[in-house]
Amino acid sequence: MKLNYEFKNKQLLELALTQSGINSKHNNERLEFVGDRVLGLSIAKLLYEMYPDEDEGNLARRHAFLVSTETLANIAKKIDIAHNLHHGHMTGGKINHILANAMEAVLGAIFIDSNFETAEKIIIELWREIAAAEINAPKDAKTALQEYVQKIDHGALPVYEYDEPIGSSHNPTFTATVSALGKSATGTGQSKKTAGLNAAAELLKILAI
Repeated sequence: MKLNYEFKNKQLLELALTQSGINSKHNNERLEFVGDRVLGLSIAKLLYEMYPDEDEGNLARRHAFLVSTETLANIAKKIDIAHNLHHGHMTGGKINHILANAMEAVLGAIFIDSNFETAEKIIIELWREIAAAEINAPKDAKTALQEYVQKIDHGALPVYEYDEPIGSSHNPTFTATVSALGKSATGTGQSKKTAGLNAAAELLKILAI
């Protein structure tokens, strides 16, 4: 794995690379929880320093893009996490999700193994180029879909419906369906928000925006 960090506690790294599909008890979910918070704060600070003239809304859109499943999965691929990951079935839409979770877990493991400053340094090394490349603050899928529908359909809004979550309480799967302009799409995620974003992204693809 191409990571500029040497773990003092190798077991932490092994845990970060163990997906729940392989071990329901000793897996990377707790480290993922920590890594998500470390990443979020580090990216917020990075954007605050990189874009001193942008307002909260633009910073929030940039932040959402940089901590998204897609971005996390792409960085995980860049540092070759997949070849070191102990996982179940990585097929279809689960691949990016599993890689993103593992990426967050590795960041959480670095924080636990060292300190926030060290984890932040690694994050900046991995994310700065992407953060700098996004010259215009990206819109999340729900915002982009809403603006498009309002423009095309005289102020109308997309309609979202959410199913009850399935799975265990500590690892639920949410499903959302969004309808607009006579089309609909479905998305899933480990939170209601993520499911809605994924549904919106799918509908954007259908509408070919």
